[in-house]
Amino acid sequence: MNLVNLESVSHSYGPKPLLSDVSLGIEAGDRIGVVGRNGGGKTTLISVIAGDLKPNGGRVTHNRGLQVGSLSQGDDLDPARPVRDIVLGERPEHEWAGDAGIREILASLLGDIDLTALAGSLSGGERRRTALAKLLIDEHDLIILDEPTNHLDIEAIDWLARHLAGRRTALVVVTHDRWFLDAVSTRTWEVVDGTVERYEGGYAAYVLAKAERARVAASTEARRQNLMRKEIAWLRRGPPARTSKPKFRIDAAQALIADEPPARESVELVKFAAARLGRTVYDLEDVTLHAGGPGQGPLVLDHTTWQFGPGDRVGLIGVNGSGKSSLLRLLAGTVRPDSGRLVQGKTVRLAHLSQELGELDPDRRVLETVEEVRKFIQVGKKEWTASQLLERLGFKGDAQWKVVGDLSGGERRRLQLLRLLMDDPNVLLLDEPTNDLDIETLNELEDLLDGWPGTLILVSHDRYFLERVTDKTVALLGDHRLSMLPGGVDEYLARRASGAALSARAASGAISGTATAISSTAARESGPGLSARDERDLRKELSRLERQLQKLDGRQAKLHASMADAAADYGRLASLDAELKEIVAEKDAIESEWLELADRLGE
Repeated sequence: MNLVNLESVSHSYGPKPLLSDVSLGIEAGDRIGVVGRNGGGKTTLISVIAGDLKPNGGRVTHNRGLQVGSLSQGDDLDPARPVRDIVLGERPEHEWAGDAGIREILASLLGDIDLTALAGSLSGGERRRTALAKLLIDEHDLIILDEPTNHLDIEAIDWLARHLAGRRTALVVVTHDRWFLDAVSTRTWEVVDGTVERYEGGYAAYVLAKAERARVAASTEARRQNLMRKEIAWLRRGPPARTSKPKFRIDAAQALIADEPPARESVELVKFAAARLGRTVYDLEDVTLHAGGPGQGPLVLDHTTWQFGPGDRVGLIGVNGSGKSSLLRLLAGTVRPDSGRLVQGKTVRLAHLSQELGELDPDRRVLETVEEVRKFIQVGKKEWTASQLLERLGFKGDAQWKVVGDLSGGERRRLQLLRLLMDDPNVLLLDEPTNDLDIETLNELEDLLDGWPGTLILVSHDRYFLERVTDKTVALLGDHRLSMLPGGVDEYLARRASGAALSARAASGAISGTATAISSTAARESGPGLSARDERDLRKELSRLERQLQKLDGRQAKLHASMADAAADYGRLASLDAELKEIVAEKDAIESEWLELADRLGE
């Protein structure tokens, strides 16, 4: 039996219908991803499903007693209430502190937020995570989420996907995060031209089925079909983590992509980039960098030496606040290092897309704003006009003659990105370029970047986009240096899940580290004494940390032996030394955590 039924539902704002005679049903246990262009009706659809919006026509019925929880793109948090009260309500402390599921949600989403803080003092991202935590802690039959990954880093998105996939609750989620869609959804709805097209499976299955429908119907122009086929080719040839669990028939996919070339001709692009850039792009030599300027704010890099070369396509990842944007600003020349030297190649022609929207003349037309930079550009082997590129990035027809002042934030970001590309740079620094872009526009942007020759350094929480357009992954792991991760995002998550990072995910009844700690009444409110249960939990955590330290000691001893054997092999010795430094940093973090816990026990 369906939890929710939509029968011949129609709704419109103005002359164009967003929903036209739509009939749908949601069953218990369904996990549905909703995709479509911005402004196409996705939010209208889920508002109708939730019962928050009464449609112009048709009927919406809910099962009797249905409990629906929804997360909108805004929030209605009371600014005068503490975070603890908003998230946990009237639950007594012993109840939520003894619930491992609640503790995990608090640790994963609110680990860096003071639970006694008033909601009015939180940033937009903190308010978003607070609203999400409240929703997940409460019991619902159906959860409806509108862009839940906004303001979450890669690690938190990974946790949220696993959490939702493990719940029995029915789920409807609107998101442009394609990795998240594949990890969570078992069905996909596409809202297009007032209708809702339904597909079985997540994003990968949706891409194949849509391309197959287009091929059989022969109703889509050749360029769009080729773009979809290219997407499938990458899905099949991409990271092992994605291809290890395909949600579509292998034979059908192979038939569709049999003659499809790789997404990027990497060797050719690197050769072209080297011709444009020479040997040097950016060399960091013994660089120390603080986020707020020399000696100010968190330390990002400490005596770091690194090189970004011609044709490198680098994804830069790390937790929020690790210094990714600061590093991009260093490369862009807007901040200086505390010490050390940044060497920039003489032929570098830089374009830097920051998270802040640049100044655009609000009185100019969209096409004029792009053509004032350049009217034509060569991308790969093809020449594009400003108007053609605008169309590819969603400015179709009359939209190119809109006044800039009337554009939305997402449209301004697309326009800013296009102006940067039209300036024909050979180095691109992109800080969260996917914000406010829908999936169709993301596909076009990825295809555009495939043929772009130059050095690309990308910061993004959109895991799919990051894996799609980059070839290398570099991380800021909190040890004040850059680390190359051959295993990409999966290796990053594995490293974050080991050592000190475990304390941020531990369901031990406490979130350690700051005044944001969640602890028992005895530990925090009744004085220094610990209850028997608290002491037992702390001793378990100490034992776990001690076992980790023993394993690291064993790895360290083996490395010392290997270094002695490789004394004459300088290349091997450098590699072993880098691995040793990682182990030492991990041990230091675990030892610091051990000392904090031991101090609480009075040992």
